[in-house]
Amino acid sequence: MDGIYDVKLLTDVQYTIVSGFLSLGFAAMLATTIYLYLSQARVLPKYRQAIVISGTVTLIALYHYWRIYDSFKHAHEGLEVFNEAYRYVDWLLTVPLLLLETIAVLALPAVQRKSLVSKLVPASAAMIILGYPGEISADMATKALWGGLSTIPFLFILYILFVELTKALDKQPGDVAATVKRLRLLLIATWGVYPISYLLPLLGIEGANAFVGRQVGYTVADILAKCLFGLTIYKIARLKSAADDASYASAEGMH
Repeated sequence: MDGIYDVKLLTDVQYTIVSGFLSLGFAAMLATTIYLYLSQARVLPKYRQAIVISGTVTLIALYHYWRIYDSFKHAHEGLEVFNEAYRYVDWLLTVPLLLLETIAVLALPAVQRKSLVSKLVPASAAMIILGYPGEISADMATKALWGGLSTIPFLFILYILFVELTKALDKQPGDVAATVKRLRLLLIATWGVYPISYLLPLLGIEGANAFVGRQVGYTVADILAKCLFGLTIYKIARLKSAADDASYASAEGMH
C-alpha cells in the first residue's frame, strides 16, 4: 500500500537515504532564508517585497521540513504514521507565493498585476488540493484520477506563464526578460519532478522503493523550486534595480 506506506519496513540504507535528503532540504531552506532576508536591502525598495516573499517561501518550507523529518523519524520508530500532509500544506502555502514573487519582482502595472494574481493563485491552490487525495490513496485508479484532475489547473498555469506573462516581458530590460524566461523553464522543469514522483506506483515502482523515490524526488524538486528559484528572483531584482538607477548600478559594480 503506497500512499500509506509503513516506514518501519524501510531498510537501514533506505532510511539513511530519506533521512539524509530531508536533512539536506532543511539545511538548504535555512541557508536560503537567511541569505534572502539579509540581502533584501541590496535592491531598490520597490523590489524588496519580492525578496521578502522569496524568503517567506523558504521559511515556510524550513518549518515543514522540520515537521516532515520529525514525523519520518517517529514513524520509523513505530510511534506514529508518517504524515505526508505536511508537504501538501507546505505546497498549498508556498506555490501561490512562488508565483506571487515572480509577478512582484517585475513591478508590473496594478491592473496587469491583479489580473495575473487573480488567475494564478486560485489555479495553484486547486492544483495542490486536487493532488492530495491521490497522494494518500493506495488505489492506482484513484491516483490516476486525482492526478489527472490536478493537471488541469497546472496546464492553465502554464498558459498564463507562457502566454499572458510573455506580453508583460516586452517592456522589461533585455537581461531581465531573458532571466524571467529561464525562470519559467526552471519552474516547469522542477514542477515536472513532482508528478513523476507522484506517479511512481503507476510506473511499476511500489512499496519501499516508491516511498524512497518519492521523498527524494520531492525534496530535490523543493530545493530547486524554492531555493534556486528564490535566488533567481533576487538576481532579477538586482538587474531591475540597476536598470532603474544608474547610481545603484555603479555602487554594485553592475555596468
